[in-house]
Amino acid sequence: MTVQLKQAQPVAHSRILGIGAERGELVVTNDDIAGPIDSSDEWIRQRTGIVTRRRAGADRDVLDLAQVAATKAIAAAGIAPDEIDAVVMSTISHFVQTPSAAAILADRIGANPAAAYDISAACAGYCYAIGQADALVRSGVARNVLAIGAEKLSEIIDPTDRSISFLLGDGAGAAVVGRSDTPGIGPTVWGSDGSKAATIRQTHSWTDLRADPSLGWPTLRQDGQTVFKWASFQVGKFAQAAMDAAGVGPQDIDVFVPHQANMRIIDQMVKQLKLPGDVVVARDIVETGNTSAASIPLAIDRLVAEGQAKSGDVALQIGFGAGLVYAAQVVVLP
Repeated sequence: MTVQLKQAQPVAHSRILGIGAERGELVVTNDDIAGPIDSSDEWIRQRTGIVTRRRAGADRDVLDLAQVAATKAIAAAGIAPDEIDAVVMSTISHFVQTPSAAAILADRIGANPAAAYDISAACAGYCYAIGQADALVRSGVARNVLAIGAEKLSEIIDPTDRSISFLLGDGAGAAVVGRSDTPGIGPTVWGSDGSKAATIRQTHSWTDLRADPSLGWPTLRQDGQTVFKWASFQVGKFAQAAMDAAGVGPQDIDVFVPHQANMRIIDQMVKQLKLPGDVVVARDIVETGNTSAASIPLAIDRLVAEGQAKSGDVALQIGFGAGLVYAAQVVVLP
């Protein structure tokens, strides 16, 4: 006997319905952190563009930040929490191997029994989550998907480390992706280069720590020059590929939102992409620092709040970082 299986019925289009964000409540200046790394406010500004970074207090963890951002995004989307069918959360700073942060978050925001899972794509994580949310919605598997990037990176830094510690901040950004009558999210262009995995890394593994407790808590490191060259001269190609895949050119872009890694990298990408002078470029790094998976939605949130971006604007967004991984899309802002 032949069984005729039913399959989910795809829909033509998806879009971002709402965005929410939450920054760490503590403002940490360059002067606050310059001493342990034998540096100065001037050196940090010149190398990175960062003036302050936002960090969360000891009483708040990555899920606390994520919950606030997710609640704001759902409210902005104009739907109820129980209308969320799936939660996709990108983080590298949830220090419980299981259960997933996404499952706990789904319960906290009232989205049970939504499907929920974590992804580990570091600074590209939000764009990875948007790509998956887009696919879940258009495949017909889900009506509304919460895509979120959240980090408390201040938990995994060594204050004496000059390679990456002074860059990092804490925050969360979320978006609700749902069905649309018109295209709102272009194809995701993504990839990785694991041959350079050690370029941004943890000092040692948790199993190493178990074997030798004297190693201490693992923290992050990066090979700064290698990362800078890759991000400055390779990542722009991926952003261009995302525009090509979406069928748009630089003249069609209203807002450019790269991962907030380094101001010099951002400036280099703007030149490579030949973006017109009237394109709004996100520079949230100046006050928020590098928040990895959270940086793109945090930057969009600031642009909208300050009136530099608005609903209907066409935004090119690209995340890139540890892995080495990258992901980019052209999206219409909600």
